[in-house]
Amino acid sequence: MAKREDVKKIDVSGNSGGLQNPFAALSRDGLPEGQLVEPLMAKPAKEEKPAKKGRVVLRRETAHRSGKAVIVVGDIPANIGPEEIDELARHLRKSCGCGGTVREREIEIQGDQPEKICALLEDYGFRVAGVRSGR
Repeated sequence: MAKREDVKKIDVSGNSGGLQNPFAALSRDGLPEGQLVEPLMAKPAKEEKPAKKGRVVLRRETAHRSGKAVIVVGDIPANIGPEEIDELARHLRKSCGCGGTVREREIEIQGDQPEKICALLEDYGFRVAGVRSGR
């Protein structure tokens, strides 16, 4: 076994050539001046409103669900495709923190959260009719 005196030590103070900074030889000389980038936290020039997507109707249902309430988003306009309906349902489920499904162009969201669902749909660009408040 080697003794401690036999072990060669590496100087890490930066004074010797043992460890080197790979960026030490770089300089800004000869480079074109870059443009200043606006900070990410700057306010946008104007707030964009969501595109109008049509009208949907909310309704509360408890039938055939052992008394548990679900909010059904129905009357979804025909110009909204099945993929967009699935994505909207996924967004609503995630934002409400609950389950749900899509059945025949209607979105069912578990739980009794019509205010939250209404606000999310309005942010998405829909006009909302029907149930708006809890009980």
